[in-house]
Amino acid sequence: MKAAAIILAGGISSRMGTNKALLKINEKTNIERIIEQLKLLFDDLILVTNDAKTYEFLDVQMVQDQYPGMGPLAGVHAGLNVSNYDVNLVVACDMPFISSELAEALLANASNYDAVVPVINGKQHPLFAVYQKQVAKMVEERIQSGQLRMKHLLDDLNVLYLTEKELATYSPIALEKVFFNMNHPEEYVEAKKWAESDVSNR
Repeated sequence: MKAAAIILAGGISSRMGTNKALLKINEKTNIERIIEQLKLLFDDLILVTNDAKTYEFLDVQMVQDQYPGMGPLAGVHAGLNVSNYDVNLVVACDMPFISSELAEALLANASNYDAVVPVINGKQHPLFAVYQKQVAKMVEERIQSGQLRMKHLLDDLNVLYLTEKELATYSPIALEKVFFNMNHPEEYVEAKKWAESDVSNR
């Protein structure tokens, strides 16, 4: 695959109270689950983290934020800057059920756009989306001007938005599950129940 996958490891979430990437689901950390899916499609994985020692066990390329404390935009910037590819998938570390098939569908639509962003039930998902490397410069400009919301960036890009209608045929699992985010302890409990159900249904 002539693209890289950029994983935003983040840090300790104030809402979860612990590092979401390291929460275990079915004996694997959440970040291991994500990497397992991405390795089905990508040879090049880039983990953006300011705590490299914590993630040494993953044996993947790591890079630090150039703008620490500036949120997801800083992670996108760091990952795009070191990527060797024009096309890049960006993934947040709090999505335990990501789909390599869906990632492939996003990449397949990326050639004429700065970004390809899913919209599920009316909600944009810029942290499971595709970005061109050239976007890094504009991301840096947004950070320097204090415009730290992903929406501010997307408003100035040539973006292809793909809805559930266009994406449903590509995903072997329900889209609401693919785009499920663990931000609170009760959502972690729900994710574990889902994962246990997946195992028992095999």
